[in-house]
Amino acid sequence: MRSSRILRNGLLGLLGLIFSSTVLAHGGAAGTDTDQCKFELEKDHWIHYTAYQPNAYPAEEFCGNIPDINSLTQLVFDYQDQRYRGMAIEFEVTKEPEGKRVFFQAAEKHKSGTVILNLPQGVPEAGKHLIHITLLQDNGERLDAHMSFKAGAGQPTSKGSYALYALVLFAGLYVLYLSNAGFKRKVDGIIGKAKEI
Repeated sequence: MRSSRILRNGLLGLLGLIFSSTVLAHGGAAGTDTDQCKFELEKDHWIHYTAYQPNAYPAEEFCGNIPDINSLTQLVFDYQDQRYRGMAIEFEVTKEPEGKRVFFQAAEKHKSGTVILNLPQGVPEAGKHLIHITLLQDNGERLDAHMSFKAGAGQPTSKGSYALYALVLFAGLYVLYLSNAGFKRKVDGIIGKAKEI
């Protein structure tokens, strides 16, 4: 009875960890935000950016590394500040270091707070690219922000995924250790031999 209760509680805790929004979150607490997918247009005023390649990687989000070239790429920008919804914003993507224009969208207002830029052929060359965002203020001033990304490096496996897999494996082995007397004896025996060495 006790081992089934430990197993059940361990599995519930593991499921809670896996599906926790905290584990999957982009940023952090105030002052410790680690979200690398945003532009600061003005001090403490941000636009969040996410890239998608729906044909090649249907459920994946990208930021600093976009895996494929010559593949439909969608760049999605979300205004995190209501005041930008009434201002015109211009978007441009260039290949660096040459500064060759890959995409351009003239300044316009986006009342919904979300802008989706469709690059039907994606970017044509592998390497570093720069996203330029220009905010056209009512007084005629232009505020510029830039964010770089690399394209064409293929789909990397994130180190965070490896850490999550290792944590899940460790939690499963620990639950097995607590709930199975035979497994516990074997592990304790291995640990005892290791201490003798």
